[in-house]
Amino acid sequence: MLGAVLVAIAASIGNLLQGWDNATIAGAVLYIKKEFQLQSEPTVEGLIVAMSLIGATIITTFSGPVSDWIGRRPMLILSSILYFLSSLIMLWSPNVYVLLLARLIDGFGIGLAVTLVPLYISETAPPEIRGLLNTLPQFSGSGGMFLSYCMVFGMSLLPSPDWRIMLGVLAIPSLFFFGLTIFYLPESPRWLVSKGRMAEAKKVLQKLRGKEDVSGELSLLVEGLEVGGDISIEEYIIGPATEAADDHVTDSDKEQITLYGPEEGQSWIARPSKGPSMLGSVLSLASRHGSMVNQSVPLMDPIVTLFGSVHENMPQAGGSMRSTLFPNFGSMFSVTDQHAKNEQWDEENLHRDDEEYASDGAGGDYEDNLHSPLLSRQTTSAEGKDIVHHGHRGSALSMRRQSLLGEGGEGVSSTDIGGGWQLAWKWSEKEGEDGKKEGGFKRVYLHQEGVPGSRRGSIISLPGGGDVPEGGEFVHAAALVSQSALFSKDLTEPRMSGAAMVHPSEVAAKGSSWKDLFEPGVRRALLVGVGIQILQQFAGINGVLYYTPQILEQAGVAILLSNLGLSSASASILISSLTTLLMLPSIGLAMRLMDLSGRRFLLLGTIPILIASLVILVVSNIIDLGTVAHAALSTVSVIIYFCCFVMGFGPIPNILCAEIFPTRVRGLCIAICALTFWIGDIIVTYSLPVMLNAIGLAGVFGIYAVVCLIAFVFVYLKVPETKGMPLEVITEFFAVGAKQAAAKA
Repeated sequence: MLGAVLVAIAASIGNLLQGWDNATIAGAVLYIKKEFQLQSEPTVEGLIVAMSLIGATIITTFSGPVSDWIGRRPMLILSSILYFLSSLIMLWSPNVYVLLLARLIDGFGIGLAVTLVPLYISETAPPEIRGLLNTLPQFSGSGGMFLSYCMVFGMSLLPSPDWRIMLGVLAIPSLFFFGLTIFYLPESPRWLVSKGRMAEAKKVLQKLRGKEDVSGELSLLVEGLEVGGDISIEEYIIGPATEAADDHVTDSDKEQITLYGPEEGQSWIARPSKGPSMLGSVLSLASRHGSMVNQSVPLMDPIVTLFGSVHENMPQAGGSMRSTLFPNFGSMFSVTDQHAKNEQWDEENLHRDDEEYASDGAGGDYEDNLHSPLLSRQTTSAEGKDIVHHGHRGSALSMRRQSLLGEGGEGVSSTDIGGGWQLAWKWSEKEGEDGKKEGGFKRVYLHQEGVPGSRRGSIISLPGGGDVPEGGEFVHAAALVSQSALFSKDLTEPRMSGAAMVHPSEVAAKGSSWKDLFEPGVRRALLVGVGIQILQQFAGINGVLYYTPQILEQAGVAILLSNLGLSSASASILISSLTTLLMLPSIGLAMRLMDLSGRRFLLLGTIPILIASLVILVVSNIIDLGTVAHAALSTVSVIIYFCCFVMGFGPIPNILCAEIFPTRVRGLCIAICALTFWIGDIIVTYSLPVMLNAIGLAGVFGIYAVVCLIAFVFVYLKVPETKGMPLEVITEFFAVGAKQAAAKA
């Protein structure tokens, strides 16, 4: 996990450069307009500052699709090169036109960093700390602003401040960022899996997680390539496959699933539950009393309720599914040989010692991409009806029985994927057009449900299986079941190793296309992503930033600084640096809470404070409270606004946008959201002076307060809680929720 943390810190340097540049140009422009005599040409002065916004908007239009094509890492490398190149041109800049060109190139680097760093961190971070790590860009950006303001302030004290050096210093950290992207940052494992480069993906995951066995997560990444389709929610009672339980297995128990544990002889059974489930009740599969308050809220998106049910229904005292079912949990994947080939995937002939890898008698050809199988070592019968384990010598998955299943039963292999979720596969059959039975795997995302204590211990009635003796440990789990992105070739051949010989299906490996954006789950996610980006921009941050120096001047800070012998330019820069410094502790607190309280909680907790701060600013500008009271109220309101904004509305929109889209279209969708961000930024920045002239400061802040109120309603009704959930499960939930919303329409 330390590897993922260090990689996230290194990647967030790209946002540090963005913050550095924003602060530097804000100070340097005071000296640029003097040298080029731009006091009478505010348009050119505005262009110097805004050209980076224009560049970021342009590059964002195609950054997402290109990153889906060539990878995340090459785009980050390009960002560092653009930063470095622009800083050298700004250092030279003989005239304003060259400076404008340099600012445009700088905007290209900013656009790539802002778009791709959150995406990259989300794809490399473990679910448990993904929110914390994805808050790093916000912290790095503000930290870069503070460091830059300190540098510019120090240079402003010189007899002849040189704005070219101010801007050119960016070359030093950008060169450092370039070195990190070239020599340290790995490619995103999810992108590598999407391109079939499994061997590389495995090595990257091992580096990020600090462990050798990453087969489970590798399987999850492959499954994430295909989202949607026919998805159902089922409920299971899962318990040990005791001999007593075996006595109750009947031929009619068609849906029984067997889970095999990590230790020799361990196995568990899963049978459909007749009892209520939180997830089931959300989708009207069952009725349940309890705390599902959200279901009674008009206009509440089913997706919000569905996500909320998971967090409301976490396991109570008694442990998680992992600790209950798998107390000695390890990888549920055996390391064995394979000899199936897929010419579209990496292929390497590796010679393995017979003592380490047992042979099924089909030569010594192995595929390194899958030498840690994505699924447990299993073999299908000629009819494809059973999955029976044929483990090699010393396998941790050797079983004392071949199967608990009758004809038509199901076998499954499972693994922990983080956030309290387990990933499993089950064998499913149906009749083909020719009347023959066709078999295939379905993936199952399992999540333990918090259930009354009476459902553990004592005697539990398992549907279809009779009573289970007292003293057994059983778990009530909800399951998201859908078509697997994995398949094996010629499953009916007796020598094929069914689930161990897996490859992405043709649909999953096809890559992204624009038509994927119209899938119900993706459309729903885009609504959330684009909506929250628009509302963030119109929530007033640019207006408050614009007004801050004036507020602090009214509070007497500028006078105090001038008494210390500082020039007006130096005082302005120092005030801005102090304002930025105030943000850092708040961002640090947000990093701590992001994975504990959650994204939705932080938004719903901070937006009302933003509204209150803006209302106070409106009132203080309408009512004559006296100079001292006005300055005090305004200063406190601005500080509170800044602190709450950087805890919620600052980092969370980018975090959510990096989490809610499927792997194959994640780059494309994030580019759309980022484009919305930059267009909104430009509109707000250039409309602010017009609005100030038309309706005054009170009117502007009043509009911002209304937008924040709309944002609160939008978050409450449409934005789900994604903390601690694997990205692949998040996207599956959007598909399920969209399907349910369509059914209700």
